[in-house]
Amino acid sequence: MEKVNSMHIGNKEFKLDNDDVYIMGILNVTPDSFSDGGQYNNQEIALERAKQMIKEGAHIIDVGGESTRPGYTQVSVQEEIDRVVEVIKRIKEECDATISIDTYKFEVAKAAIEAGADMVNDIWGLLYDNGEMAQLIKATGVSICLMHNDIELMKENDMTFVINRLNKSIERALEYGIDRDKIIIDPGIGFAKSYENNLYVASHIDKLKELDLPILFGISNKSVLGKLMDAEVSDRATGNIVSAIWAIELGAKFLRVHDVKEHIKAIKVNNAFRRARNDRK
Repeated sequence: MEKVNSMHIGNKEFKLDNDDVYIMGILNVTPDSFSDGGQYNNQEIALERAKQMIKEGAHIIDVGGESTRPGYTQVSVQEEIDRVVEVIKRIKEECDATISIDTYKFEVAKAAIEAGADMVNDIWGLLYDNGEMAQLIKATGVSICLMHNDIELMKENDMTFVINRLNKSIERALEYGIDRDKIIIDPGIGFAKSYENNLYVASHIDKLKELDLPILFGISNKSVLGKLMDAEVSDRATGNIVSAIWAIELGAKFLRVHDVKEHIKAIKVNNAFRRARNDRK
């Protein structure tokens, strides 16, 4: 299987065969997201937040119109479309931005792509429907992030649980003709996993390298950090940074985060140490 060394998301190239790490800034345009619900569900405020994250160095803006926190209430397709489409249009009109739409509903993805989205971030990894999302991805040529999720909880600390399910997602993508250089994988921290499972998976994401696809890691502000640190959402920044650097060292190429500026700085420091260690003088 040929290794993917670079990929294009929209009009931007993301090189995968070097030390670069790419930041996906989270923009939840929802009233009930567990970490920033209600802060950006006004179009103007959301636009300003997107501009701020781009200025801070975000490579991708991930727009979400439905909270997927534990115990979330599913919203209708039309309500989700109404939340995200105009925001995506405004960001595209006013910024040179690469945009991801965080949804598992193909109707929402279609509307978002028509508005300018370059990628779909699917928490069900193309396995929520009967192939409609995969067909849409192929037809439009956008990229796809396949996240691990399941209707059953992870029973044992065994990465084959994650890898086998992700393989099903990858197989569906390839079955519908989606090119491998359009695919990112995500271990799904916080989904179908207990607290102990989340810690285990986060510390073993290097096992995903066998899939030969770029890895996205998203733990920012999640409850596993809250429990680990005994910290409320507003006090998890340190855990976010430490987790991100850990994930980078295990092979993550994309980080999905709330605090963009802090992650950019941390990556610069980490890269400097890495270069110094590898400098054979």
